[in-house]
Amino acid sequence: MTTHIQPAPGTLLIPDPERRTWLLATAAAGGVAAVATAVPFVSTLAPSERAKALGASIEVDVADLLPGAMRTVEWRGMPVWVVRRTPEMLASLEGHDDQLVDPQSLRQQQPAYAQNPARAIKPEIFVAVGICTHLGCSPSNAPKGGNNPGLPSDWAGGFFCPCHGSTFDGAGRVYKNKPAPTNLEIPMHRYTSATRLLIGEDAAT
Repeated sequence: MTTHIQPAPGTLLIPDPERRTWLLATAAAGGVAAVATAVPFVSTLAPSERAKALGASIEVDVADLLPGAMRTVEWRGMPVWVVRRTPEMLASLEGHDDQLVDPQSLRQQQPAYAQNPARAIKPEIFVAVGICTHLGCSPSNAPKGGNNPGLPSDWAGGFFCPCHGSTFDGAGRVYKNKPAPTNLEIPMHRYTSATRLLIGEDAAT
């Protein structure tokens, strides 16, 4: 049987060095465990690659996108094009409405803010889902002056689907008498700054 001796009143208690060392070590270990637990938790706050594929928005920096260049990113498992159009490319969107299936973009293939001739928020930046509306092939960029035998000699630039020959102008509007029934889809998007683009959300989301 252990006998506990109570100190006399007024006696100054001096902590046991071994007990003090044990308490400090325990507190330190608890702190490390707390940090180790917090790190995985914080990391789960960022969207995973799987979450992005399922629909999480993605951010694209277009600051270094050169005029005439196209960048492809993945959103919801689909290729999304981001093109910086030149003044010449914008000019090519005019004067051929009679050759297009839906020149005014009346069919719901884009948000309301992209229902304009450029099909864009900012005319120089074009954002579109790079999947043909016929059978789901991925069209290729077909600039003016290329040597594609499937395109007319006066081709002004746009996109060409190699699977069945559908053609789209530089705003993704499909030409008549082609297999694709509608224009290319324009995804929801908005600008978070002058050069940063968020695909998958808009101001109303």
